[in-house]
Amino acid sequence: MSTNTEQKEIDLKSYQLHEGDTGSAPYQVALLTQRIFHLTDHLNAHKKDFSSRRGLLKLVSQRRKLLDYIKGGSEEKYQSLITGLGLRR
Repeated sequence: MSTNTEQKEIDLKSYQLHEGDTGSAPYQVALLTQRIFHLTDHLNAHKKDFSSRRGLLKLVSQRRKLLDYIKGGSEEKYQSLITGLGLRR
């Protein structure tokens, strides 16, 4: 059962540092953001799914930690990642 919310598609390849990269922080943030969008859409349809809500909160926390790590290294990379993914901060 899907809702009519806007489904954001994230191009994960644009966040890879090199071919086959799956471990860099920007790629992980993009992947977590994609999963967060999917879970948010799921929770809009299934309001009483509390176990998925807990998983969503864990993903958001993990993404926040990765974003703080990126911000500590380079403010420019952080700002470009935030604008590229359309995140508020």
